[in-house]
Amino acid sequence: MQANALKDIFRVPELRNRILFTLAMLAVYRLGVFVPAPGVDRTALASFFASNSDTLFGLYDMFSGGALEQFSVFVLGIMPYISASIIMQLLSATVPQLERLSKEGQSGRNKITQYTRYGTIVIAVLQSIGIGIGLQSMKAAGGQDIVINAGPWFVFMTVMTMTAGSCFVMWLGEQITERGVGNGASLLITAGIIAGMPQGIFQLIQKIQAGEMKLVFLVGLGIFMFLVLGGIVFFERAQRRLPIQYAKRVIGRRVYGGQATHLPLKVNVAGVIPPIFASALLMFPATLATFWDNAIVQQVIGALTPGAWLYNLVYVALIIFFAFFYTAVTFSPVDVADNLKKQGGYVPGVRPGKQTAEYIDTILSRLTMAGAVYLAAVCIVPTILIGEFGIPFYFGGTSLLIVVSVSLDTVSQIEGHLLTKHYDGLMGDGGGGGRGRRRRLLEKSQDT
Repeated sequence: MQANALKDIFRVPELRNRILFTLAMLAVYRLGVFVPAPGVDRTALASFFASNSDTLFGLYDMFSGGALEQFSVFVLGIMPYISASIIMQLLSATVPQLERLSKEGQSGRNKITQYTRYGTIVIAVLQSIGIGIGLQSMKAAGGQDIVINAGPWFVFMTVMTMTAGSCFVMWLGEQITERGVGNGASLLITAGIIAGMPQGIFQLIQKIQAGEMKLVFLVGLGIFMFLVLGGIVFFERAQRRLPIQYAKRVIGRRVYGGQATHLPLKVNVAGVIPPIFASALLMFPATLATFWDNAIVQQVIGALTPGAWLYNLVYVALIIFFAFFYTAVTFSPVDVADNLKKQGGYVPGVRPGKQTAEYIDTILSRLTMAGAVYLAAVCIVPTILIGEFGIPFYFGGTSLLIVVSVSLDTVSQIEGHLLTKHYDGLMGDGGGGGRGRRRRLLEKSQDT
């Protein structure tokens, strides 16, 4: 990072305002995590979480930024919105009416966004009903009731409080995406994970002091995390550059085209979306099933606990599925091939049009498979270590992947703002100067 990069951020008024707005919205979210919902004994709830921190509750608490353990108004967090987004994207790919809406430009996307909001409210109501009913049957480690005054009124208050909190978190995420820097939903999850890391470090220190974990193991864990971080950065930045040649065109007395460039195809096109979607789908039914006292249901819950073989198997399958699905939704080889043909571009050795689309689709499928395997490995291997050695969820592969990927995406957006204002990017220019980075950014925008 260049020495003057941070100074350059505050020299651009628009970028400075966006960053300050993002930080303000994240601060509001973190404050809301500590606003308690009514009707629950905090001491009994803390005792319950102390004995269930390594289960599905601990994983959900991590994604909610500690709101579940606090039983705050933001206990559902951004997960209902993410679940609704998954459902809408699935329906947009299968329902013809929604598919037409998604292709109608900004007005169609606004309509789908509106449906997603309605779906968020429905999912939040269902989840809050399950939580309100389930809390009344749950007891702390000492047999103390968690709910102070159980009954229909408590369930009603829980539904109203949690649904309103989830809608407010959804609004915060949309405001960050529209008026701030980065993806709002991803940043809210990242903020929750980062906020919980000091507590995870404290838990590791307690385990060492109690003799449950050796210092040598902690050093090995740090080295392993460093290697995982390096692997995440490498794969998130890795891309396949497809050569593109533009034919010469004579318009009047000027000659256009004729230059050789490339089409960058990322190895991990889907980014951090597949693990988030997979976690949301796994947590939604498992969380609701937790509140039914049935032998078969309890066996299902045990099989879906992080670290269990069924959980790992389903998690890997969902990650691979969502990697291919999200790539197919966000990247269309047919559209890219058509745009290249209209602009006079072609892949050397491949005919323009249908064959180019098939060629790009073949390469993209191979890259997506490699990216899906990378995502599954990063998310599952540390999860297995968590189950074996009792490491807090904050140091799992999913957590590291989300934090690193969202950070890289946010830095890239800040770089884009700086480069458009003729400042060097945050990551430096690699010795080629600011003009070199701006030229490469321009070439990338022309390729896409």
